[in-house]
Amino acid sequence: ELEKLGLGDDVDLHVYEVPVEYQTVQRLIPALWKKHSPQLVVHVGVSGMATTVTLEKCGHNVGYKGLDNCRFCPGSQCCVEGGPECIDSIIDMDAVSSRVSALGLDVTVTISKDAGRYLCDFTYYTSLYQSRGRSAFVHVPPLGKPYSAEQLGRALQAIIEEMLDVLEHSEDKINCQHEH
Repeated sequence: ELEKLGLGDDVDLHVYEVPVEYQTVQRLIPALWKKHSPQLVVHVGVSGMATTVTLEKCGHNVGYKGLDNCRFCPGSQCCVEGGPECIDSIIDMDAVSSRVSALGLDVTVTISKDAGRYLCDFTYYTSLYQSRGRSAFVHVPPLGKPYSAEQLGRALQAIIEEMLDVLEHSEDKINCQHEH
């Protein structure tokens, strides 16, 4: 749905489906960062427990015990051996949530600090580690429970536009501080 809507002429949008497989994630995420050198990567995952569109603040390194679609689980139960336990996104999710909520879309946006210690969290941490925090993860409920594809597409479009705006303004502040 987001691919149809796009993000305007100034944003080069690439959409990939990431398999629910630990080893594929470990290969694919670094390869996508290398191929595109993006300003930001936003991962979207479906959560059967979600009833809102949920912005995840951080990814976790350890605690991966669930088998993936290939019936595999990392022996170390972690994403990056020796990596920090938790990596926060550099995106201010509270600001993004407030700004998107103020737009009056018919979708509720909430914040979370736990993406679930399965492939969503594993993918998010891998991407955060690869990008030094320049990633985001959005959990969405299953289609129709309660939102339609169109509602989710519009919500994701607004969320990503706000994330890019927040990122741009935070970088302006960083660049301004370096000049002193």
